[in-house]
Amino acid sequence: MNWLAPPVVELRRPAAVPAGALWRLVTPAAVAALLGISRLLPETGFGLWVRLAAGTLVVILPGVFVARCLGQRSAAAAFASSVTLVGAGLALTFAVGGSLDVTLAFLLAAGALAFVWSLTGRNAREVRLPGAARFMRGFLVVGGLGLGVGLWFVQGAFTGDTFFHLGRMRKLDALGSLSLHNVGEFAHGGLHPGYAFPMWHAWLALVARLAGVDPASVAAHESSLLAPLALVLAFEMGWAIFRSTGLAFAVVLGQVAIKCLAPGHAGVYPFLWEPSTVATQLLVPAAIAFFFHFVRRPSRPVAIMLAATSGSLALVHPTYALFLAIPLGAFVVARVLLTRGTDLRNGVLGFAVFGLPMSLAFIWLEPVVQQTIPVSPGPKQLQANLDHYHVDLVVHSLSRYSLQAARIDRNGSIAIAALLLVPLAVFARRRRWGALVLGGAVAVLGTELWPLVFPHFSDAVSLSQSRRLSGFIPFAVALAGGAAIVSRFSRTLAILLGLISGIWLQVVYAGDFGLRARATEPAAPVWIALYGGIAALVIGALLAWRRRDRPVAAVGRQRGITTALAVLLFALPVAVHGFSNWSPKTAEDKYALTPGLIRFLQRDVPPRSVVIADLGTSYRATAFAPVYVVAVPPTHAANTRPNELRKRRLAVLRFLRQPTLDVAQRWRAQWIVLTRDERLRAIARLGRPVYEDERFVVFRALPLPR
Repeated sequence: MNWLAPPVVELRRPAAVPAGALWRLVTPAAVAALLGISRLLPETGFGLWVRLAAGTLVVILPGVFVARCLGQRSAAAAFASSVTLVGAGLALTFAVGGSLDVTLAFLLAAGALAFVWSLTGRNAREVRLPGAARFMRGFLVVGGLGLGVGLWFVQGAFTGDTFFHLGRMRKLDALGSLSLHNVGEFAHGGLHPGYAFPMWHAWLALVARLAGVDPASVAAHESSLLAPLALVLAFEMGWAIFRSTGLAFAVVLGQVAIKCLAPGHAGVYPFLWEPSTVATQLLVPAAIAFFFHFVRRPSRPVAIMLAATSGSLALVHPTYALFLAIPLGAFVVARVLLTRGTDLRNGVLGFAVFGLPMSLAFIWLEPVVQQTIPVSPGPKQLQANLDHYHVDLVVHSLSRYSLQAARIDRNGSIAIAALLLVPLAVFARRRRWGALVLGGAVAVLGTELWPLVFPHFSDAVSLSQSRRLSGFIPFAVALAGGAAIVSRFSRTLAILLGLISGIWLQVVYAGDFGLRARATEPAAPVWIALYGGIAALVIGALLAWRRRDRPVAAVGRQRGITTALAVLLFALPVAVHGFSNWSPKTAEDKYALTPGLIRFLQRDVPPRSVVIADLGTSYRATAFAPVYVVAVPPTHAANTRPNELRKRRLAVLRFLRQPTLDVAQRWRAQWIVLTRDERLRAIARLGRPVYEDERFVVFRALPLPR
């Protein structure tokens, strides 16, 4: 080598950009552009829809990138990751006492890091659906958008728990120095055991913040944007269970029919934004999909997604996570009985992955639960609870009572048919869906109908919640699976039986809905499902353990199409009923606050002020302004010892009988809101009003001059 020779400079080409990297920039750039354009549009009509769509996409997009890093391209993975990231950001916000901006910064930073990581090509191996399943998923997105348009026009007046959830969203959006205790309706009040960690409220508040709209607009119309996601998640759940596009589509049909169309007025779908509904219609299908993916083929990415979904579900609605654990645990047991131990290891491990985050959430919530009065009530409180829910119960004594069988299948023809088809799962005893239907139905019905078990279960979760366990019977899976069994014997019979029985059941048993619905549904299908399911488990176990069982053939493509057609024809009368009653359930709130009072509370009353008013007005005031109140209707607040609901209610009633500043000042109320009738009694005692309109008058609670 000639050391005196001049050095040779080697010119190298820059490293090639990974294939598809530039194309991946299109999605975040398009979403960012849509968000910017949407802020130029009005906050009404189509402009509001675009704003909400842009805000929703921005919140979900970081979850998409995190899921891709784990090799997961499903909607379930994207949604679960998004909710989990918001929860982590909210925890950081509470830890540092910051505002919602901290949560938003954490979400966007996590999404940016995941996006950069995804460009390195070090992602886990991607799992994709087959072409037919991807086509069906796209079809459901389009159908869900159409359904969302319909939901936009069926949205009525705010009622019930809407004000409770809207109040938490508003405080998260408006207040700084956030903590777990300052997003409720009471100043220095206790936590709500079901919503102690307002993860989903923060998710919605972020949509409102990004869209630049009032949280009330999100409460009114976010369901329109979540409808496509609900359909896709139901499909992904069905695919994970059946591994058939046709049967997965049949699951979607059954789910939409029983939850959206059968009750009329779009069922629960106008409330897809509320935590209880998002738990059952979005998080539960996602958790079931990940659980069955893990049982079929365990992997670390799927385990991470299952654990994240379980933790999110346990924090969004704790009791529903426990309710889901019952059919999942029963599936593992039934699978072992019916197949001589197949999937035992994977099933136990998957159940542990699901149960660990849920258990950690319950341990954190335990101190709050112990302060809740309806949990483990005394004899006097228990008697009051039994009297309150007597329509739903069969009561033998204070220690022996159960749910009425006729209350379980009151959701109409879909529920009745699903229960009647449960025993047919014995013909699919070696398939996973058969174990889920048999084990889940028997476990849930046994818990609800056995008077020796139901009281203890109610003591643990409260009687108000324990009645809802029956909703976790896998109705849609039982309907799709039963139709597949019938179509295996005769395609023509399955199609004709679906149409004829669908019409007959819809005419005879349209369903009872509402909190105080009349129990007119037959109890026989419930008992057939319970005892038929038990018999099917026993027969299947005997055949399996005596080595006389034959492998069950998978449902082919043609059988899947036939099954989907049969379920479609069966649900057609339900759809006719649902769309014939496509109108707001509550068109008007006769106790609504006037626009002038809402503007006064939002602009002239400082945040965190305490307002005293009648219960209904107080409940609405805490929803439309970031204020606290002295009392709200007891049925819409956490009945915990720190909240002192009875004491608060009596104080407000005493104040309304004789309005004086003493009661207001005792509860540290700075503002007094009265109706016109109440004003006549109070005007001489409270001084000059600071606001007045045709219905309300507001006073400042100042000390009386000496």
